[in-house]
Amino acid sequence: MAPKPAQHIDILIVGAGFGGIGQAYALRNLGLSIKVVDSLPDVGGTWLTNIYPGALSDTESFVYRFSWDAEDLQTYHWSRRYLQQPEILACLRHFVERLDLRKYMQFNMELQSAKWVEETGVWEVRVNTGEIYWSRYFIPAMGVLSKPNFPDIPGIESFKGRITHTSHWPADLDVTNKRVGVLGCGASGVQVITNIAPHVSPLTVFIRRPQYALPSNDRPITPAYRTWANKHYDQIWAQIKTSFVGFGYVESDRLYFSVDPHRREQLLEDLWSNGNGLRFMVEHFCNITTNADANDAVCDFIRRKTYQIVNDPEKARKLIPNERFARRPISNDGYYETFNRENVSIVDLKETPIEEITTDGIRTADGTCHVLDVIILATGFDAVEGNLIRANTVGRDGVALKDAWAKGPKSYLGSFAAGFPNMFMVNGPKGALGMSFRQSRLVLSLSRMLSSVLSVPEWSMVLGELWRPRLRQEVSGVRDVSKLRKGAFSVR
Repeated sequence: MAPKPAQHIDILIVGAGFGGIGQAYALRNLGLSIKVVDSLPDVGGTWLTNIYPGALSDTESFVYRFSWDAEDLQTYHWSRRYLQQPEILACLRHFVERLDLRKYMQFNMELQSAKWVEETGVWEVRVNTGEIYWSRYFIPAMGVLSKPNFPDIPGIESFKGRITHTSHWPADLDVTNKRVGVLGCGASGVQVITNIAPHVSPLTVFIRRPQYALPSNDRPITPAYRTWANKHYDQIWAQIKTSFVGFGYVESDRLYFSVDPHRREQLLEDLWSNGNGLRFMVEHFCNITTNADANDAVCDFIRRKTYQIVNDPEKARKLIPNERFARRPISNDGYYETFNRENVSIVDLKETPIEEITTDGIRTADGTCHVLDVIILATGFDAVEGNLIRANTVGRDGVALKDAWAKGPKSYLGSFAAGFPNMFMVNGPKGALGMSFRQSRLVLSLSRMLSSVLSVPEWSMVLGELWRPRLRQEVSGVRDVSKLRKGAFSVR
């Protein structure tokens, strides 16, 4: 069969989740031809595939949206403080239909390769269906949570029950009254554990690295709350754009030890009761993640809370992290309470590591075979740059992105990479704040490039070289965070 002729377009966007949808909308008025392709059968990205029980956002509903769409916030129904997966997906579909964006999109088309062609100044992009696109601008928007991590465990192929990653949850999987094992206790693990525990028998949770989990205090939205969010829309987003974490919380300038111990305890109790891990980090104190003594005190508070909630001291011990409180915290109601159930047990993988997966379960180093019907891999994602590196993306001089970033990703503002002209990342590494801000920045950059006498390939190099010393300077000011938590604190 003869190859399909190449299609010439101005902008090719890969991905139809939050990033791709928002970018298509933001670029549609530049007078350029736009194409959005996605390997999935519909819009939604990570919210189309992550349908496991309990999946929800950890960000307030009035913030987890496109910041420039005030009309949608004020007119579209949202039911709870934190949006659950079905509601987020419905919201994205509604947005696409309301703004007539589906006409730009094609689905079931997986990126095979993207190669910069120096002679013609275009990206040659190939997809699995045989189409070839010659695009002036290439925008990978595959998402930061779309490449799952699968553990390399001996015997994993031999298991005769059902095994699934949370990001590939089968629609027909019913765990009711099944013997279930969950590997992992990050955000997806905490959510699925809390949700399925009342329905399975028994539930065995395999924990290698416990994480801090704080209440979210999720609840239905009241009319008064909705009125407040609508009325203060502009102020909310003005505050977010000048904040450190960008999650809609007013961030304190109070030092932890500037108040007496009794008052500190009151403020921590208030944060615990109001819910949300990021709020806990920033709303009452400004140096929890940068001052070692303050961090120790907060860790002690959370540990005390864990022992108060979990009745079995041995279970509580296994649930308590031994690291600093500096990762993006998990927010979920009822997680620690779940371990008071008689049908829920914990296996500490530091004490008894997994040796193999057998035909009927998981065998640990102490010789115990945990017989299971279902194994759930809540083992997370190769986040942020994982999908970008996985894509066969080749820039100037035939250099692949995975090789250019072999010693770590390099970018300008998380949007541009030197050596990859006319490639704009929607949510690349080493950027800050939320996706909507990056989308607006890309529109501004494209507008300037279209009217500039400076060639776009030169722009990529100039921006990268200008940003690098500035980034080093900024990072040098937060070295305490690196000392506190190697692997660092992440923001949207």
